[in-house]
Amino acid sequence: MIQATDLEEVEFTDPTTVRLISTALIGEPAMTPLADDDDELAILEEIECLTSARQTVILPIPGGLNPAELLTEADGYGWTYINAAFCYTRATGNRFNGPKRGTWYAGYGGTAVDTAKMEVSWHLTRELAATGVYQNITAYRELLAGFTARLHDLNGSEGDDALNADPAVAYPAGQALAQDVLASGGNGLLYPSVRNTGGNCLVALRPRLVQNVRQGDTWLFEWTRQPDPIIFRA
Repeated sequence: MIQATDLEEVEFTDPTTVRLISTALIGEPAMTPLADDDDELAILEEIECLTSARQTVILPIPGGLNPAELLTEADGYGWTYINAAFCYTRATGNRFNGPKRGTWYAGYGGTAVDTAKMEVSWHLTRELAATGVYQNITAYRELLAGFTARLHDLNGSEGDDALNADPAVAYPAGQALAQDVLASGGNGLLYPSVRNTGGNCLVALRPRLVQNVRQGDTWLFEWTRQPDPIIFRA
């Protein structure tokens, strides 16, 4: 099994990585209709925060995350989405995070959007398969983010268990590797997409690595009694 010391650390820069999240989790600014531009909106939201309980969200802090790592409003737009990615976890974890610490996953490179769609599609199809009913429509919004960081590179290691297509094999190996990277002071991993051949993914293991978050296109995923969804721009 690969360890952090087996991997090369590379300088990675990409201003437009792509992560998809359900639009149900997108909080549209309540003050938007009253502002003519982003600067005015920022001022109105700052005023709203002085009195609005709606702006106060208590996140569950998993045991493997130090609250001091989380971002604040001073870090700019998208700080709440970044924090949520690290605070909300699955009981089984995911490929490179366990239940005690979340991470930020994204696609990068020329196929970033397609890779993000294929990754999301695989996970939601798996959930629908558990119900036996492939009947669903879910909207996802692109969260674009920039990165300039040193990351451990798993590209070229497709035979390793951490990149296995079966979660039962991949998740224990990937989570152990991510823990090793964190313990060694590393920031995250670049790796080939398991769900989109030729695609590229990254996992950021530290909240402050995620920069310049902004929203992109909205995509609708529709399952019509078939395991393969129809995906189209909203």
